[in-house]
Amino acid sequence: MALLHQRAKLYQVIRAFFLKKHVLEVETPVLSNSASCDVNLDSFSTSLRKGGPSLYLQTSPEFAMKRLLAAGSPCIYQIAKSFRQAERGRFHNPEFTLLEWYRLNFSMAELMDEVAELLRLCFSSELVIKTMSYHDLFFSITGINPHATTIEQLMDYASAQGNPEAATICGESLANGLDYVFSQYIQPMLLKEQVYFVSHYPVCMAMLAKLTDDSPQTAKRFEVYFNNVELANGYEELTDADLQEMRFQQDIKERELAAQDKVPIDQNLIAALRAGMPACSGVALGLDRLLMLMSQASSIDEVLSFPVERA
Repeated sequence: MALLHQRAKLYQVIRAFFLKKHVLEVETPVLSNSASCDVNLDSFSTSLRKGGPSLYLQTSPEFAMKRLLAAGSPCIYQIAKSFRQAERGRFHNPEFTLLEWYRLNFSMAELMDEVAELLRLCFSSELVIKTMSYHDLFFSITGINPHATTIEQLMDYASAQGNPEAATICGESLANGLDYVFSQYIQPMLLKEQVYFVSHYPVCMAMLAKLTDDSPQTAKRFEVYFNNVELANGYEELTDADLQEMRFQQDIKERELAAQDKVPIDQNLIAALRAGMPACSGVALGLDRLLMLMSQASSIDEVLSFPVERA
């Protein structure tokens, strides 16, 4: 029961935070006619009637919220239920809660500062925060430049660490190889009790983000890690409809190569971008994981009313 009260208090803190900043709380549909094309995300599907067209449970409220921005909404946030297939473990439940928000005319750096402000408020303490580029963190531990590497070099590194099975897990995907090396050999090295803001990811790992102004190799994406838990993922958002559609098509091809389910591209989002989405930055923060860290729980199950096996 104590965690029910703690979750309720957390939501009160979040709502008060955004009310003070005049950020509007919104609600968008959980069901959509389209799904995320990301090769690493699998959507649950259903239909209105037997044999009817598929509908998909959202993996995040991102696309619908961007459509609101394109329609003229102010800065917005949402506490949203999200769903992802095949995600179950210490930090994963297939149904989970995201806090997602978008700030008009914010740079990535400004949004990172706001995320840090919210985290300090949630933990009621002066957190130790370290900001590093993805390149600097990756290179300092592995000696590999993540913006100039190959999948072969990454798999050789994994094999040298005693994990030759990495090649089977990652296949030919450079993004998967980078993610594997980061999660297996870099993330565990992050200092406890220190919040890491890792920014400027390789382009292949940031299909929804703008590129940096001075380098076509890096994108305006950041992630937040605390006590070795991935907590938040943010972007300075891509607003170019043609480029976004091209990136979605690349995702679709990767899904085909990986023999994954074919999913429809969100043409409503493309249309919204084409109509004109304002410059903005957005971030998704996992509230179940945040509550884990705040309560010092060892598993996500401890902060859920009913994990999937008991739902």
